Amino acid sequence: MRTTTLTFSGLLAVMTALLAGSCQPESETDAVLEEGAYKLIQTQIFDKSCATSGCHASEQDADFRQHGLVLSAGKSYDNLIGKLPKNTAAKANGMQLVAPGNVANSFLFSKINCTGASLLAGKQYGNPMPLGAEGLTSGQIDFVRKWIEAGAPRSGGPVDAALIANNIPLCGSVFSGPFAALEPPKTDEGLQLHLEPFEVANTYERELFVRKAVGNATELYINRVQSRMRPGSHHFILYDWKNPNSLPPLNQIRDLRNPDGSNNLLTFLSMQNHVFWAGTQTQEYDYRFPEGIALRIPANYSFDFNSHYVNKTAGKIPGEVYVNLYKMPKEQVKIVANALNLGNESFSLPAGQRTVISKTFRFGNNTKVLMLTSHTHKLGEKFIVKIAGGPRDGEVVYESTDWEHPLIKTFAQPLVFQKGEGLTSQVTYNNTTTKTVRFGLTSEDEMDIIFGYYYEQ
Repeated sequence: MRTTTLTFSGLLAVMTALLAGSCQPESETDAVLEEGAYKLIQTQIFDKSCATSGCHASEQDADFRQHGLVLSAGKSYDNLIGKLPKNTAAKANGMQLVAPGNVANSFLFSKINCTGASLLAGKQYGNPMPLGAEGLTSGQIDFVRKWIEAGAPRSGGPVDAALIANNIPLCGSVFSGPFAALEPPKTDEGLQLHLEPFEVANTYERELFVRKAVGNATELYINRVQSRMRPGSHHFILYDWKNPNSLPPLNQIRDLRNPDGSNNLLTFLSMQNHVFWAGTQTQEYDYRFPEGIALRIPANYSFDFNSHYVNKTAGKIPGEVYVNLYKMPKEQVKIVANALNLGNESFSLPAGQRTVISKTFRFGNNTKVLMLTSHTHKLGEKFIVKIAGGPRDGEVVYESTDWEHPLIKTFAQPLVFQKGEGLTSQVTYNNTTTKTVRFGLTSEDEMDIIFGYYYEQ
């Protein structure tokens, strides 16, 4: 989404004429007013801030596979009214994209209402919109609210042109306004890690990695991870290491892409040593393990910070990340959770076609899975995880369609597996190249990995 300063001189002129007992010829704006509230939402909000190239303009947009929502004229209404969101948490909560007459159950309103941003983090509804741009104004947000309350009609409905023309930001400037650092835990409760402010150029997406030391002289047990980021963040991930003896330099920024937009091969190579440890696609995040369960951090350890920011404004914006790690005394730890790392390294993708690759992984002991996420490279279109064996055999428990920013799915009740049962990855790849692609470490190769948290019991 983009934010554009709205001008309504023509609209205000029409209002003046109407108050004076208009006898002037009908203008294009008159026609918009006669068609009702939805038409104004389309022309003054969707067309200018949402249905823009790369966002919600068409099915060809880069992010369409992630959100699945086109908001262009002639399509937005049918795509919104009564439709289920693609966001897993919102769908599970019974929300609709627009639920006529029910603002609280309308996912669209939750995403554009900046005053509810703190609620989005707790519900894992993703980032507020428009991403990487200034938020909608108080008038625009209130206009949408009144339209939904009136039943979200296609034509007619409450039309307050002055309200939608109100250009006062509801929450101030999300980029230049104050940013409150995450309050650190008390020394005996935990510690704080900080990715210092960095610059994101105008109309640019920046994704970077920085290895940072935890600063722990002794081993730690962590049962809660809390994070906060500046606005504009698309995602943040804290990575552990497959091989802790082969690490990039400390405190050195490694960009995913070079200034000309090409891939930074050395950064991609360092990513092959990653194991998911914690992460989120919301500006605020607070993950707590069930009572008595914690992750172990070895003494003198380090993690790789992965931060991705989207800037669709005409100026530079800052990125910044705070992470709090809350400790659990060792004597209170009943179960040590582990990082799940199930990788398929034996597959082949023929040139110029779609291929579905499946791989089943069996657990050697009774196991409970707490969280799942996935990893492929750019040819991955859809990643599905199914239960293998037992009474729920074949049940889909995870699905993601965004290879760059895969879904991170936490289970309120752990997935329970008996010895010999397991998980199946079913990945759809679209090999648009002219050569066969196989598993490999570079960005031109592919991967098929299930990450997550689990423990044996």
